[in-house]
Formats: sequence, structure tokens, C-alpha cells
Amino acid sequence: MTRRELPFAVDAIVILPEHLHVLMTLPIDDADYSARWRKIKSLFSRRLARRLGLSTNASGEYALWQRRFWEHTIRNDADLERHVDYIHYNPIKHGLVPQVSDWPYSSFWRYVRLGLMPPDWAGDACETIQDFGERRG
Repeated sequence: MTRRELPFAVDAIVILPEHLHVLMTLPIDDADYSARWRKIKSLFSRRLARRLGLSTNASGEYALWQRRFWEHTIRNDADLERHVDYIHYNPIKHGLVPQVSDWPYSSFWRYVRLGLMPPDWAGDACETIQDFGERRG
């Protein structure tokens, strides 16, 4: 529904228990990530609230999402590859699985089907990937 109103392509994604990472491409001359995230969060929250019977807080919001997000404009092919790798490696980084291929909630298997990554990518550990990506507090 959001993509019909505010088009974008999902290039890579991983959904984890406490957060998610998405690499998306927006139409040329459109950099409104905020409108898309606002719409995604709103639709998801309302549907989940209906399903689970959740109520809103004093501000009339469902306390499911953090208020902010971080965006990064991909600069070149190497930057794109590094971010796709980071997204797919995240379940290992957070200790959820020993291998990327064990985590079903990501675009990793789409990359494998397209021949862009081997099924055993990152093996059991990949120290070169562990230290890049997320901002430190």
C-alpha cells in the first residue's frame, strides 16, 4: 500500500526482533524517506494494534517504533555492496544465528537466487564485517 502511494524499491532488508535495516531506492528527484517511514510505521502499527488489541499511549501513539531513523545516501558501487553486506550480516552481529543463511527474515536468499551471493556467504563468522555500519552511542 505504501509503495503504491510513495514508490520505492527494497534493495536489501533484514528484520530483527528489536530493529530492522532497509536499503531502498526512491524515484529520481524524490528523497522523502520520512514520508515513507511515517506511512510504513503508521500502517503497520494500526494493523498490529487491531490484531493484538493494543491501545495508544497518552500521546495517542502506539509505542512500537523509535521516533528517528538514520538515512545514508549510497555513494558508489562499493558503498552499496558494503551496506548490503552489513544488512545481511546483522543477524550474526546480534548473536541471533551462527550463519547468515540461518536467518529467514532478510533479502539474503533473494541475492542467492539471483546469483549475487553464495549460499554459504560469511560462513560462521566474518570479522571484517562486524565493525562497520551502525552508529555508536
